[in-house]
This record gives sequence, structure tokens and C-alpha cells, in this order.
Amino acid sequence: MNAAARFRAAVDNQDLAALDDLFTDDIRFYSPVKFTPFEGKPMVMGLFGVLLRTFEDFRYIGDHVGTAQTSTDASTAPSTVLLFRAKAGGKEIHGIDLLHFDDDGRIKEFTVMVRPQSAVHALSEAVLAGLVADGLVPAPTHP
Repeated sequence: MNAAARFRAAVDNQDLAALDDLFTDDIRFYSPVKFTPFEGKPMVMGLFGVLLRTFEDFRYIGDHVGTAQTSTDASTAPSTVLLFRAKAGGKEIHGIDLLHFDDDGRIKEFTVMVRPQSAVHALSEAVLAGLVADGLVPAPTHP
């Protein structure tokens, strides 16, 4: 089973230990709602803990395999796009997970894109609440 299939199985089974084995120590996670990436395995693992309990009826519905340029340099890496459907905050989400792999087949870069905008907003609020609750980010301050 390749790394994308192992990742998909880990998500389907909500198996954080299996996800931990698939990520590089310096993984970068690009969120659809945050300009700068989440960086490093501890932060990304914490984020996945929140994501796995935030999404409702999450399911992968397809994939595309090939290569793509990573965001950190001009090199091309083996990549897989996983298409998914889910719900968050009562909103139907259509999205993709773009996984870039290192030479050992571990995930070194992960980008998520979702639509529509109302779903992005609902997902953003739910994930932020989970990150704050887990102590991974400070609570936002409002002026």
C-alpha cells in the first residue's frame, strides 16, 4: 500500500498514530483559511486531532496521482490529490487534499482547498475553537 493509500486509511479509521508515521518531522500544512502554513509534526498532529473530530461524514471520493512543484522550492515531488466531501457546522464541504511526498514516501507538504465560501467560514470557526480548546493556539482577542 502506498503512502497516499495509508494516509487515506488512517483518516478513515481516525488513527492518529498511523498519521504520525506518515508525516516528515518538518511537514508544512497549508490551510484554506490561514496564509502561513502550520509547521512541524507536533503542530500538524495537533491540527489533525482537531480536524478528525470537526468534520462530519468525511469521505474521500477520488484521487489523482502525479507530480507537482512544492511551495518551498522549485523541485518537483511525487504528489497525490485526494478529493473529499464532508460537513462542518452544518455546511456541505467539497474539497481536495494535495499531498507532496519526500524521497522516502512520507508526506512533507499538505495543502487543503475547500469550497464554498460559507463552508470555509464554518470550518474555520470550528477548527479555531478546537485549536484553542486543545491549547495549540491562543484565543483570539477582540478589540
